[in-house]
Amino acid sequence: MDSVLQALADPSRRTVLRILRDHSATAGELADALPIARPGVSRHLRVLREAGLVDVRQEAQRRIYSLRPEGLVEVDEWLEDYRALWQHRLDALHTEIARGKKGTS
Repeated sequence: MDSVLQALADPSRRTVLRILRDHSATAGELADALPIARPGVSRHLRVLREAGLVDVRQEAQRRIYSLRPEGLVEVDEWLEDYRALWQHRLDALHTEIARGKKGTS
């Protein structure tokens, strides 16, 4: 999970994942969407591949990158406890607000 979190720490890599969430893309297409040179995009793609977040397939002379959502499962499971904690707190806040509105009516 550490490699996934480290990969997600970079805003350019998060942008790449956001693009790949919607559609597969070549490194050139990704480079056009980012304010960095193509070699930098290639380095980011390597980090994302090594973290298990991106797959690559060869089509003739092009490499097509796509999102591997399975790579985020472990992070999602880790975050579940925190989501539950915040949901409980938000539910309690909602209850208190509702009580306050009843008391002022």
